[in-house]
Amino acid sequence: MAVTPRGTTPEPPDARPRLTVLSGPSGVGKSTVVAHMRKEHPEVWLSVSATTRKPRPGEQHGVHYFFVTDEEMDKLIANGELLEWAEFAGNRYGTPRAAVLERLDAGESVLLEIDLQGARQVRESMAEAHLVFLAPPSWEELVRRLTGRGTEPPEVIERRLDAAKIELAAEPEFDVTLVNTSVEDVARELLALMDVV
Repeated sequence: MAVTPRGTTPEPPDARPRLTVLSGPSGVGKSTVVAHMRKEHPEVWLSVSATTRKPRPGEQHGVHYFFVTDEEMDKLIANGELLEWAEFAGNRYGTPRAAVLERLDAGESVLLEIDLQGARQVRESMAEAHLVFLAPPSWEELVRRLTGRGTEPPEVIERRLDAAKIELAAEPEFDVTLVNTSVEDVARELLALMDVV
């Protein structure tokens, strides 16, 4: 038991919640888990990424993404305004640093849903971040999910599967692994890790 000398008050633990980073291979269901979680707990703040890709129908600036030009993205990177950034399918994506720090300082739970490359960058710049790896129940299930969409040509699927093998091999770099056997269960486990429930 900790003893506090008379007339003093114990130091409060660091009141700022830790940043939680959710990552894992393409097709594992990260977006589905996060959408389910935020439906039940909208108070969990999900960082909005900046991207150089053009908006898709129905996407709103500042809600789904911050849509920026290549020149604007260059400036964000050069000025250190992104916690992490990566290039994917010819477009760049990044997490604005200031918004994340503001939310954490305000005592809010913050979640980033990003790829492996981004998770590694966050670990370098914010060592206290809690990295959570979302794993498929099996390799066969991940293959089924990646090929079951039926929207991509075989060579794209092959590239995704090759990338997934590399991403799965990075699991030991993470603090915690959650296996996505049930969206509801994983969302509940993630909330518990974030001290939201």
